[in-house]
Parts: sequence; structure tokens; C-alpha cells
Amino acid sequence: MTLKEKLSEDMKRAMKGGDKVRLETLRTLRAALMEKEIDKRGSGQPVTPDDEMGVLTGAAKKRKESIEAFGRGGREDLVAQETAELRIIEEYLPRQMSRDEVVAVVRQIVVETGASSAADFSKVMPLAMKELKGKTEGKLVQEVVKGLLGGN
Repeated sequence: MTLKEKLSEDMKRAMKGGDKVRLETLRTLRAALMEKEIDKRGSGQPVTPDDEMGVLTGAAKKRKESIEAFGRGGREDLVAQETAELRIIEEYLPRQMSRDEVVAVVRQIVVETGASSAADFSKVMPLAMKELKGKTEGKLVQEVVKGLLGGN
């Protein structure tokens, strides 16, 4: 079952259950996936699982940024709304890795590449992002790589 099909099935359940927040969040995700399909149609390429993951991570990132902004503005009602939406989106994402798990993966990449200083950042970062894509935020990966290479 594709992500789009799963979202459609879950939307039906949300409609039957009267869960308006879930329904609207799932509609937003499905619309973003359909937009991705339309974008890819011109190239003749199908939507890949990486594309689907990109849509989900992008939606999660937007919610996190909104939570921060609304929190700074004192809009607790909107923080609660965005937090509820983020929890729903996270159900469709793979389990996010802890900082310690990210450090272990990046440390292994540093050893494999022979990186030893901040100058090797451009060697390590692309490999780390490829390995950790969808499993953690890029911001955390960047922090860990800089920390291990002495770039802080």
C-alpha cells in the first residue's frame, strides 16, 4: 500500500470517527503528495518512497517551525493545534533516532572517510545525510558532524 493509499484509508477512518484535526492533517498531507505527483509528471518519473519521505519531513519541519514561532508570540492555542498535527504526521515517519544514535552513525562515517578536521566537513556531511535521511533532522546531523570534526 502506498503512502497516498494509506492516507486515504486513514482519512476515511477519521471521517467516520469525527476526528477533525486528524482529517484535516491527513488531507493536507495527501494534497502535498498529489502536488509532488504533478511536479514529477512532467519528468515522467513516478513518486518514489524518498519523495514521499520528503513530503512528510517537510510537513513535520513546517509544524516544528510554526510551534516555535507561535510559542514566541504567546499563541498557546496555535501551539496546541500545530503540536497535534505534528504528532499525527510523526505517525507516518520512521522512528526518529536519538542524538546518541546519530553520533554513533556519524562517528562510523568519520572513521570510514578518514576525516580528521573541520575541513573534512564536506566529505562527511553528504554521507551522513544519505545514511540518516528521514531518521533525524538535518540540523542535528550538522551539529554532530561539526562537533566530531571540531568545527564548533
